Amino acid sequence: MIDSIWQNFGQIIVPFLLVLTVLVYFHELGHYLLARWNGVKVEVFSVGFGRELFGYTDKLGTRWKFSLIPLGGYVKMFGDANAASAGGSDLDDMTEEERGYSFHHKALWRRASVVAAGPIANFILAIVVFCFVFMVYGQQTTLPVVGGVKDGSAAQTAGFQAGDRIVAIDGAVTERFEDIRFAVQLNNGSSMVFDVDREGEIVSLSAIPSKVTVTDGSGKSVEMNQMGIFSAGVGAREPLSFGAAFQASLNDTYKITWGSLKAIGQMIVGKRKTDGLSGPVGIATLVGQATQAGIVPILMLTAMLSISLGLINLFPIPVLDGGHLVLYAIEAVRGKSLPDRIANAAFSAGFMVLIGLMVFATFNDVSHFFN
Repeated sequence: MIDSIWQNFGQIIVPFLLVLTVLVYFHELGHYLLARWNGVKVEVFSVGFGRELFGYTDKLGTRWKFSLIPLGGYVKMFGDANAASAGGSDLDDMTEEERGYSFHHKALWRRASVVAAGPIANFILAIVVFCFVFMVYGQQTTLPVVGGVKDGSAAQTAGFQAGDRIVAIDGAVTERFEDIRFAVQLNNGSSMVFDVDREGEIVSLSAIPSKVTVTDGSGKSVEMNQMGIFSAGVGAREPLSFGAAFQASLNDTYKITWGSLKAIGQMIVGKRKTDGLSGPVGIATLVGQATQAGIVPILMLTAMLSISLGLINLFPIPVLDGGHLVLYAIEAVRGKSLPDRIANAAFSAGFMVLIGLMVFATFNDVSHFFN
């Protein structure tokens, strides 16, 4: 039993905490750098919440620290009452000098830029990691060619044949087999039109992917779309030039972002099940598996998690960066900020929503143990 615990700790928990620390650090670094650029004094830069484990204070007066609970982090700026950047009660009593480096006395656009910098930093990190992988290790390329068709599948019903090259799906050009998987998984049950190159002739095939239940990398049963076609083989992984790698990084970041938003939208309107949502337990398991698979899988997963972190923080939920930006938008329209009691109520409600989502995602993670 003890050996099993230590093995899980070394293979899952440690890699997960290391990856999470990197993601949180870059997110908070975005806030920190823009705050400094806008002349805001930063009092605390924390990776984690709760009691400080260790840290140091730099010459500018910022306390850099690691805290006990490693699930997140924050930058506390001068004038903040707490880690959520709520305004303190003494804002009106500040001297002119203090107002000069107080976050809450900065122009609206400056405050918005500081808040938006965190998620943006996560997207930049993802692009950099993708670019590094594509330049050093190459991009995995699988031609969009059908190698086989599963009996009784949607693809067989539609008339797919081995050797078909799928050139477009619903009018969108497909360059890799990964593009096909991506489009199929985002389908909400409607008919898809596949333009197929069959021995030099373009044939249009229509199909609705089947719903199947599979076990994902974390051991959780999830419902997925399936066409029932297999690729003809994996192409060679060849390093790309900087220009090609950068373009591929932008494309992948865009696809993952757009795909995530589309999937979330489908969940909200009830067209997709929520069993695919993962919390800390599921993510930790995936990180552990990727770490054991090698440097490329863990780097790619880190980039994808960085996109997810940036995207989640842009959700319009008070407490998150997106919630702050919504409040700033309201302030821009009204010409003044919301009353403190309304803003505080919004932050409290946002916090409860966030806790609820985390509990729900964690329940998704652990529920498969009891099935």
